[in-house]
Amino acid sequence: MKTNQLHPFENIPYFTIEGFKQMSGIETPHTVRTLLHRWSQAGHILALKKGVYMTRRFYEQHRQDNDFSATVSAILVPQSYLSLEFVLQEHNLLTEITYPVTCVTMGNTRTITNPIGTFWYRHLRPDLYSGFRIFEYMGICYGRASLAKALFDTLYLRPIPARYRAAKFNLADELRLNLDEVDDLARSEFSIQVAASGSQKMQAVLDNFRSNVWQL
Repeated sequence: MKTNQLHPFENIPYFTIEGFKQMSGIETPHTVRTLLHRWSQAGHILALKKGVYMTRRFYEQHRQDNDFSATVSAILVPQSYLSLEFVLQEHNLLTEITYPVTCVTMGNTRTITNPIGTFWYRHLRPDLYSGFRIFEYMGICYGRASLAKALFDTLYLRPIPARYRAAKFNLADELRLNLDEVDDLARSEFSIQVAASGSQKMQAVLDNFRSNVWQL
């Protein structure tokens, strides 16, 4: 099976069906879809989502890059940002558990699984869509939450019974969070996020952390 027509796409993170049609000169939609399906079945390309592909060569050359998973997450759901357990794990706040790539979006909550891995997207209301920085890799922009924002997003979206938020209960231990890794700057940012959210639940969580872990 000749794959010469894939060469133009071997140095870019992804390509679409329309992009392949334009580059290859093949105009018949059925022919294009059949060809891409065969290449996908043979392992020459990876289907990231419907109509979006990555060449096997690009994957093999870049899958160990620090920005690789983040870039794929942005290709799958543009304007999302890395957050939640994935970022907390990078900062050593979580132990013993390996999470898929977790992201926040203003769109619908969803899970996308493809040959590269599993990507979780959680919906967050628009006024809380902040606390992340934009990075660029291979021409693709992606967002990554700060440690404080990832902690906020995780706890805001996670059901936490009221009894666990009481000052006498060590919530950090219950959730197996290593909050000693959170420095003063991140604690201050977390407090600001809580205040901006206007959430009574998150205020109770913050008060619990201050009583049990972040004593002044």
